[in-house]
Amino acid sequence: MKKIYIAGPDVFEQDSIQIGEEYTELCKKYGYEGLYPLDNVINFKQEKKKIAQDIFIANKKLIDSCDIVIANLNSFRGKECDSGTAWECGYASALGKKVYAYLKRTSSYQGQFSYDEKMSSKDGFVDLNGRIIENFDYPVNLMLACSVEKIIIGNFENVLQNLD
Repeated sequence: MKKIYIAGPDVFEQDSIQIGEEYTELCKKYGYEGLYPLDNVINFKQEKKKIAQDIFIANKKLIDSCDIVIANLNSFRGKECDSGTAWECGYASALGKKVYAYLKRTSSYQGQFSYDEKMSSKDGFVDLNGRIIENFDYPVNLMLACSVEKIIIGNFENVLQNLD
């Protein structure tokens, strides 16, 4: 049975355990084993940096052991996806794992910026700090978009329904 690592900021939700259980059940429904980061057993009675290192190592091992990564790339605390999720996607891609992603929105990355958040320039559009806003018709940064097999507009189950 192929294993799927479930990546995304869902681990920061107050009902994160329940979300993980739902996702792993959906994986079973489609014939996969779901690996959720919060399934790891971590000793939280140690120094914070040691806890962080243990979480990092445990999640990295889950990615090492999986066949597929499904990542929630919805914006998290800003316009970009969760940086930890982006790292997980890049790491999995570098290992040759298949990485799939999902988003709720259909707009391009540049389309996320409202007219009062961007200005025209000789290079297209720039943000209010004068930095160019990339425009490659991807919904996320090109490095992330090009490292995944497919970005599905929808939810976790929609990705499971569209796995190759």
